[in-house]
Amino acid sequence: MKSFLLLPVAALTALVLFYLSQFWFLDLWPREGLFGFEALHPRGDLLARWLRGTQFAPFDLLIWACGSFLVLTGLQSLVDFLTPTPPEDHNDD
Repeated sequence: MKSFLLLPVAALTALVLFYLSQFWFLDLWPREGLFGFEALHPRGDLLARWLRGTQFAPFDLLIWACGSFLVLTGLQSLVDFLTPTPPEDHNDD
């Protein structure tokens, strides 16, 4: 049951990572930004915007991939911690 409840958390995390990437193609809110925040541009690609003008700008896709891996690994560790599996019974009867 806990796994079913954690599924929306995983989906929301995937959606946020997708929005941070350069692969976001949806214009779901006006140009003023989501909830009036100009930093939340409707075209996504926030990581490239944050890195623009720095020496790390050419590596935005690599940084996004590594960051996504770390976030998803942490999320999996959290799920494993919250949903422990019961120990197996090894009876040799």
